[in-house]
Amino acid sequence: MRRLAILAVLLLSRSAIADDMDAPDPDEERTASKTFELDTTYFSLRLGGGVLIDYATYAQDLASKEQMFLNPESGIRDLRGLASGRLIFEQLRYTVGLAFIQSSNEWRFRQTGFIVRIPELEGFLFIGRTKEGASTNKFMVGYYGWFNERSAANDAFYPILADGARWLGVGLGGKLVYNVGAFADPVSEKESFNKNDWALVGRAVWLPFTPVEGHVLHLAASFRYAGADDGFLTYRSKPESFLAQSQAVDTGAFPASRSTTVGVEAYYVRGPFAFGSEYYFNKNVSEPTNNPFFHGGEAFVSYLFTGETHPYKNDGGFFDDVVPNKSVFDEGPGAIELAVRGTYVDLDSRGVQGGKFFRATAILNWYMTEALRLEGVVGYGRLDRFGLEGNTYFLQTRIQIQFK
Repeated sequence: MRRLAILAVLLLSRSAIADDMDAPDPDEERTASKTFELDTTYFSLRLGGGVLIDYATYAQDLASKEQMFLNPESGIRDLRGLASGRLIFEQLRYTVGLAFIQSSNEWRFRQTGFIVRIPELEGFLFIGRTKEGASTNKFMVGYYGWFNERSAANDAFYPILADGARWLGVGLGGKLVYNVGAFADPVSEKESFNKNDWALVGRAVWLPFTPVEGHVLHLAASFRYAGADDGFLTYRSKPESFLAQSQAVDTGAFPASRSTTVGVEAYYVRGPFAFGSEYYFNKNVSEPTNNPFFHGGEAFVSYLFTGETHPYKNDGGFFDDVVPNKSVFDEGPGAIELAVRGTYVDLDSRGVQGGKFFRATAILNWYMTEALRLEGVVGYGRLDRFGLEGNTYFLQTRIQIQFK
C-alpha cells in the first residue's frame, strides 16, 4: 500500500489532474480512519482520503473525429483529503473535504459542513457544501459506484455539489428514506460544479421490505426545481471518460429562467447479483428556445463472482463500498465483479441542439482489498451531433486507492 501511495504522488507531478473532480466525498460516518483517529472530551478527529489514477484511449471513425477531439491520456482523476468528527456532543458533527484543482494549482473545499443529528425526528441536518441528493447515483460516494464514471445524462442534469442545507430522514418504520434541501450559489458562483443560482431538491425512497444483508429493493423518485445561473442554463457531459478532451453532448449556454428535473429509479440487489436503473426528465422555461425538454438515463446489471454483495445504507438510501471476503493480502482472491451498462442522453429539443449520445459499457472490477480497487473498462459510444453519427470505442483503466 505504501508503494502505491508513493506511485500516486509521482504521477501527480507528471500527469494532468482533473480540473473538476466530481467524485463525491464520504459522509461523516464514512471518513473513519483505520490509521488515524483522535477522540477527546471536546472533539474527535478521523482522517481519510483517496486517489484515482486513470488511463483512457479511443478508436474513432471519421464522423466521430469531426465531432470530438480525443487523444489517449493518463492522469489523476481525483486527489483529496477528508476529516470528520464530533464537536463536544455526539449529535453535533463536522466534515471537511479538500480536493486539488489543477487549473488554479490550489486545494479547494469540497464536501464541508456541520451535521446536526436529531434522533427524535430520525434524521440529521447538513449545513454547508454537500450533495443535493436528487439522484441516488449522485448521492452515493463516487468511489463506491459500480462504474468508473456516472452516466452522461446524470452528469449533464445534476451538479456534484452545492452550498446550502439538506435534511435526511427515515420514516414509516424504516420503509421510507427521504431528503429535502435548499441551495444557492453566492459562495460557489465561480466553482466549476455550479449550475444554478438556486435549487430546491427532494428525493423519496420506498423500501417495500426491510433491507437485510445482501437483499434490497429500492424504488425512488426525485424532484429538482432550480433557477438559471445568471439568466442562462447549460447542460453538457463528456463521453463517460473524464480524461476526454471534448464534451460529447453540449447545449451551450441558452437564455432561460428555471428548470424542473424529475427522476425515477429502481435498484435490486440479491447477494452477488445487482440491477439498477435511473431515468431523468428535464423541462426548461426558456421563451427564446421554445422551452426545450431533455431526458436520459441508464440501466445496468452486475455480478460478484466471489460471492460478496453491495452493502446498503438503510438510513441513507444508497449503497456502500464492497468489502472482499478475503483480500489478496490475506492470500485470497479479493472480490471480482463484472458489470454491463447502457446509457442514453438526448439534449436535442426545439431551439437547442446539444446532441444525442448512447454508450454501452462493460467493466471488470477487482477489489483487491477494501482500500484498493483495479478497474478495466471497454465501451462503445454512438454520438448524433452536428448532422453526423459518429462511433467511438473506449478502453479505460483505473487504480483506486482510498484511506478510511
